[in-house]
Amino acid sequence: MSTNQNSYQLHLNSEDPKNLYAHLIHIAEGFKPMKVAVVHANDMFSFESSLEAAKMGIIDPIFIGTKSIMEKMSSQLKTDINQYEIIDSDDSIQSAIIATQMAKENKVKALIKGKIHTDDLMLPIVSRTSGLRVDKKRISHVFIVSAPNYHKPLFLTDAAINIDPDLNTKVSIIQNAIDLFISIYKRKPKVAIISAVETVTERLPSTIHAAALCKMTQRGQIINGIVDGPLAFDNAISKEAAISKGVESEVSGDPDILVAPNIEAGNMLYKQMRYMSNIEGAGIVVGAKVPVILTSRSEEEIMSRIASCAIAVAMQNNNNSI
Repeated sequence: MSTNQNSYQLHLNSEDPKNLYAHLIHIAEGFKPMKVAVVHANDMFSFESSLEAAKMGIIDPIFIGTKSIMEKMSSQLKTDINQYEIIDSDDSIQSAIIATQMAKENKVKALIKGKIHTDDLMLPIVSRTSGLRVDKKRISHVFIVSAPNYHKPLFLTDAAINIDPDLNTKVSIIQNAIDLFISIYKRKPKVAIISAVETVTERLPSTIHAAALCKMTQRGQIINGIVDGPLAFDNAISKEAAISKGVESEVSGDPDILVAPNIEAGNMLYKQMRYMSNIEGAGIVVGAKVPVILTSRSEEEIMSRIASCAIAVAMQNNNNSI
C-alpha cells in the first residue's frame, strides 16, 4: 500500500482488532487494488472516499456520474481525475445499470454507492437478468463494528436490506455473514440469533425462527458456524448475564455475529452504537456475485467507507472455505 501520509491513514499498520478501521485495512494489505465502479459519484463523500481508498492502494475506481460535477470536485480536492476512467452519466438509474453490466462482464469486482437511492442502486443488481444473483441465495447486508466494551470485532446482520425476513431468508442472511466472516478470519464464527428473550414462545415469532435455525444448522442447512438462539442481547454479549439467567450456551459472551430479528431492530441497534457510543463501523452488501459498498449518506465518515472497501477486497481475494 501507499505510504502517502494524510489524516485518513493513521495507524494503518495496527493489527489490533479494537482499532477496527486500521485492522480491516491491514487485512486488505498485500492484495492488488480491486477494480470497482463508483455508481453515480456526484457527491463529495463517495467521490473523496473512493479517491482516498485509491491512494491507499485498496481500489482502482471507475467513476460513473456527471463528468462536469466530478471535475469540479476534483479541482476542489486538488486531484487529477483524468488519471482514472470516467463514464459520463447524468442519470443515477442509468449509472446503476451501467455499473451492473460492468460487474456482469467481470470488468469490475465490486460496486460503491454514490449519490443514488439504495433501492435504485439495488434494483438492477437483484434483477433476474442481471447475471449477479447467486442461485438459492438472498442478498443481505453486514455491518462490522468495534465496541469499546467488547473484546473483538462484531458482525451485525441484517440492518439494511431485508425488512422482515422469513425463515428461508434468515438462512441466507446467516450463511452470507458466516461466509464473509470466514473469508476474512479463516475460522468458524459463533453466531447469536437475537430476540427479546432467550426462551422459545409462540408470542414472539423470532424465537421460533431462532429455534428452527439452530436445528437447521444441526442438519447441515447452515454450515461452518456455531449457531445458538434465541438469545436476548444481554445474555448473547455477556457470559455473566447468561449464567445469571441459567442460559448454557457456547455462544454467550463470545459471539462473532449477531443476527437481528428484522431490519428495525438491526438498524436501530447499529445506529445506537454508532451515534451514542461512537463506535467504528463499516458495512457491505453480500450474497451477490460482487459485493456492494453501501453506507448511509448521513454517515459521512471517510474512514468508514475506506474500511468497507477493504472488507470487499479481503472478501474477493480470500477463499470462503475453511
